[in-house]
Formats: sequence, structure tokens, C-alpha cells
Amino acid sequence: MLLPTINDFTAQAHDPAQYGRLDDDWWIAVADVIASTKLANAGRDRDVNFIAGAVVAVLAAVGARPEQPAACQFGGDGAVAAIPPQCADAARQALAALAHWAQDDMDIPLRVGMVPVSALRQAGYDVLAALHDFGNGNVFGQFIGAGVPMAEHWVKADPRWSIAPAPGELPGLEGLSCRWRPVPPTRGSVMCVIIDPVKPGLAGMEALARLQTEIERIVPTALAAPLGDGSALNPVVVPSAHALANEARTERPAKRAARVLRAVIGTAILSAVHHLGGRRFGIDTDHYRAKLAERSDYRKQAGGPRFVLDVTEDEATRIEALLTRTEAQGDIVFGTARSTTTTLTCMVGDFTADRHVHFVDGDKLGFWRASVVLKQKRGTAA
Repeated sequence: MLLPTINDFTAQAHDPAQYGRLDDDWWIAVADVIASTKLANAGRDRDVNFIAGAVVAVLAAVGARPEQPAACQFGGDGAVAAIPPQCADAARQALAALAHWAQDDMDIPLRVGMVPVSALRQAGYDVLAALHDFGNGNVFGQFIGAGVPMAEHWVKADPRWSIAPAPGELPGLEGLSCRWRPVPPTRGSVMCVIIDPVKPGLAGMEALARLQTEIERIVPTALAAPLGDGSALNPVVVPSAHALANEARTERPAKRAARVLRAVIGTAILSAVHHLGGRRFGIDTDHYRAKLAERSDYRKQAGGPRFVLDVTEDEATRIEALLTRTEAQGDIVFGTARSTTTTLTCMVGDFTADRHVHFVDGDKLGFWRASVVLKQKRGTAA
């Protein structure tokens, strides 16, 4: 099956008619960092984001088909993807290799697993998926229905769905980086929001659609994009040593020095062109920054909405009051967290061909902190 595509998040992302119901022979791939609390307290939130970005990069590489890119989604301290049947074996091997690499090279334990859509459906959980398409092969996976959150829970709770770490190849990591400095808000503060429906099936989806309409009345989410239109983004002159070290770890030891050199040269060229202005050496930094902001995943669906928004204090208060009322009505369960900056992890397939997407989170793992609040309400482990 081919997944439907959406182009307008506000108008389409909450409409079940815009999604395709995954066939029984598809799989949901899941990865999440273990002991995020300890890592966040140790100041390793950017490392956790980098691992989550690596999961997306690898699953995007092994889950793509000639006729369509893979549907993958970044989750701050993990990621999910819809895997077609012909890619399942490659995805399973890649997840095992990711867990091995995360532990051995990054000193971060990563839980990985795959759940068949058929098992989810037999248990009453559907998975509806679509690709948010920005053109030129730049896509994010979007998911509605209870299947994806349940797959994440199953991988965490039931060892039969987990995959053991094992050495292996990790395609797709050549374009992963996190060289941008955290981006401060321009409107107030960074607010991370995770919302899940309580009611199953169509009733839950309709409740979320109504809620999204009310959120948009408080603040149009497109105007609350944490990177704005990209014009305020300033490329760094030299990446931090920590960022370079993480990039280096995506390569075999013999190739790490070359990877660092490429990163330093590439960043220096981007910064120089930006400060000189205009288009030089085939690089247009104004276009790149605009597309970077446009292709950031600050709005997504993974069973319910997930947002990273730059909001005023009044908007944040009104959104939280709305969510609290809706939760009291029994329609949703939610978690929120505030952050002082937005962090960026980038997946650049081909810079000159305009192939790049970008993953955002609130600093100190804002998404993860919001998920902890939600899971405490549900009474499940964080």
C-alpha cells in the first residue's frame, strides 16, 4: 500500500479521511532511550535527542521503498516508524544495530522493538498513517489512532516485542548533525505539549479534531513555530566540540577525523556565506534557513497531537486551561512542559539538492518531561 500525503497540517492532520489504515502485514518500529531521567539530570539532553534523530535517520534509510519514503517520527527521547512488510527484516537488523551502537559508542541504553499491525488490530488498536510532504522527498510520518502509543507501551512492557542489541550496519547516519545552538523564544516561552485521546476509534479522533480547532483559536500554531520563519537563525562559525564528537561517533574509528573535518568546513562555508549575504558557491542561506524552519517537526500526530510552540504567557495559560477542561470531560489525557530554548537535530540528505528535515524539542528534554506528566496520569511507567 501507498500512504496518503498531507500538505497542510492545520487543515488535514486531524482528519482521519486524510490517512490510510495500515495493512496487517505492516509493522510499527519503536525505539526509546532508557533512563532518560538520569541522562537529563546529567545534562545529556542533546545526546538523547541525537540518538532519537539517529533512529529516524536509520529507519528512514531502511524503510524507504522506490515508490515512497518511509513514515518516521522523532519523539525527543525516541522515535517510531511504519515499516512495510518488504522492509521488516532490514528494519529489525537496523534496530538491533542502533541499540548496540547507542550503548557502545554513545553510552546511552536504547530500547528497541517491532510490533505487527495485525497484533495491534486484533487487540482493537488501529494505526492510521500519512506522510506530511514538504516536496522533494522531505517528509515526516504522521499517525492517528491508538495503535502507535500502544505499540510503544508493548515494546516497553512485553519482552516478546523487543529486539536484542547486535552489531550491524547503520545506513543513513551520514547526514545526521546537531550543530545549531539552542534557539531562544521570541514570543515568550517554549511549550511542549503531548495529548492522547481517551475514547477509542473515531470518537477519540473527533474529540482531538475539536480540541485542535479550539487551540488554533487561542493561537494559530503556524504562527507559534519555535523557529519562526527562519530569519532569526544564525549559523555557528565552528560547531561545538560536543556536537562534533557526536557526529564522529556515527562513523567507524578510521573515518571519524574525516567526518569532523567535513563538518567544520561545511559549517564554516555556511557561516561565511550567511555573513557575506546573497548566494555564493551555490549556497543560498536565506532559502536554507526558511526551509529549515518550514521543515521542522514542531507539529505532529502520534495517536494525538504533539507540539513544540513558542507562546506568550497568556496563550500558554489559556492552552493549559483548555486542556485541563477537556481532560476533566474524559476526552483526553495530556502533559505539558516549559523550556527556555528550542533544540535542533538535523537530518541533511543532500544540502545542494534541498534535501533536509529538522527535529525540534524543548531544552532539557521538554517532550520527555511532558510525556512523564501524561504517563503519571495514566499510571504507566515513564
